[in-house]
Amino acid sequence: MSLTADSPVHSSSSDDFAAFLDAELDSASDVSPDLDEVENEEAEGEEEVEADEGQDEDDGGDDDDNDDDDDIDSSRTKKRKVELIEDVVDPPSSVSRGAPAETSGASLALDVCTHPGVMGGMCIRCGQKVEDESGVAFGYIHKNLRLADDEIARLRDKDLKNLLRHKKLYLVLDLDHTLLNSTRLGDISEEELYLKDQREVLPDAVRTNLFQLDHIHMMTKLRPFVHTFLKESSSLFEMYIYTMGERPYALEMAKLLDPGGIYFHSRVIAQSDSTRRHQKGLDVVLGQESAVLILDDTEVVWGKHRENLILMDRYHFFASSCRQFGLKCKSLSELKSDENEAEGALASVLKVLQRIHSLFFDAERGDNIMERDVRQVLKTVRKEILTGCKIVFTGVIPIQCQPENHFYWKLAEQLGATFSTEVDESVTHVVSLNDKTEKSRQAVREEKFLVHPRWIEAANYLWRKPPEKNFPVTS
Repeated sequence: MSLTADSPVHSSSSDDFAAFLDAELDSASDVSPDLDEVENEEAEGEEEVEADEGQDEDDGGDDDDNDDDDDIDSSRTKKRKVELIEDVVDPPSSVSRGAPAETSGASLALDVCTHPGVMGGMCIRCGQKVEDESGVAFGYIHKNLRLADDEIARLRDKDLKNLLRHKKLYLVLDLDHTLLNSTRLGDISEEELYLKDQREVLPDAVRTNLFQLDHIHMMTKLRPFVHTFLKESSSLFEMYIYTMGERPYALEMAKLLDPGGIYFHSRVIAQSDSTRRHQKGLDVVLGQESAVLILDDTEVVWGKHRENLILMDRYHFFASSCRQFGLKCKSLSELKSDENEAEGALASVLKVLQRIHSLFFDAERGDNIMERDVRQVLKTVRKEILTGCKIVFTGVIPIQCQPENHFYWKLAEQLGATFSTEVDESVTHVVSLNDKTEKSRQAVREEKFLVHPRWIEAANYLWRKPPEKNFPVTS
């Protein structure tokens, strides 16, 4: 679906709107079947999925399986758009929405339009002019499209049922410092000029994921492992891009990440699509909050949805990125280095996403799948990280502060750690900023782990207990 062009139709006719959306289906795939064909494809796709689960591994290659998954996902995307046409323009129970009226002793149902959506000031179902500006704008789906709250709730509920049938959840992905790192060409440091002038000497892994975009005066480096991450995640999630960048930039980055247009389709949300300034929100995502996970490097922008958030360690490839966050260190590009693809942030978080997905769809669970909440699963997985660790803080929490309200205490608690005020036999870790405190010395004498508070932060980012030796405490 085109994200930037104005609607080619300006008619009050719902038939014209349906015809327009029908035409938009062509851009979602190389094929454009009619409604019956789409429904048949999805039914066949579901049968194929069930059949695949029962086949032995030697019945077919991995490439064939991936192609089938892509076809099923494409069919589901097209079917969603066709259903949007049917449901919004001509809903199955539109008569029931009307108010009954008595005429000559006969009871008739008046078909009163509830204006489920508005585009260009006109109802997308009945074509009447609508002055009411209530509801939520979905400009990334189509310019000037606004949906009523009741319609959004109905569409989310219906889409969730379809998604769960395909054993998928929703995944909202940030761009900058999460999947990639960008810099203005004018901000490239002297130590980074080799990126422009000596590309032929760059390692293949860097060169193939480094893009100089002269038309927008930017250079972008994709994070190591990102292509594998997106491919693997697409089989488990319906994915959105959500960035605080402007739409032209967001679309350029989507092309780099998804050149074939198979992962995101029209689901690219930019700064102008947010309903609150300097904030991101799931109100512009057509997915139930109970089924949404978020990957982002910035927690504060998700004020209302932190329970859905998996916080990412920031990717600082360019020097300007380090300067932006006040880091007094050389960037990866200045060091002529990069993240380890196999052990980097995206590889680590993919394992977390796979575990959350597995627990959510666990066949042994006896509850109603529609009532499950991925946020509860996320909490469970997070608590496994430091399970078995008993911590004593020394020289970290100010005397005037209630320990349980301190940042590091709360973070370690979320990760499953327990606490003590004294270094007894049950304590495993002493967390300190100074190795000269009495408890720090006691930890060394009794061969407890003595670690810097950054050890807890690293555990939070890596979703595993990091090696204690990497976080020494000095005076």
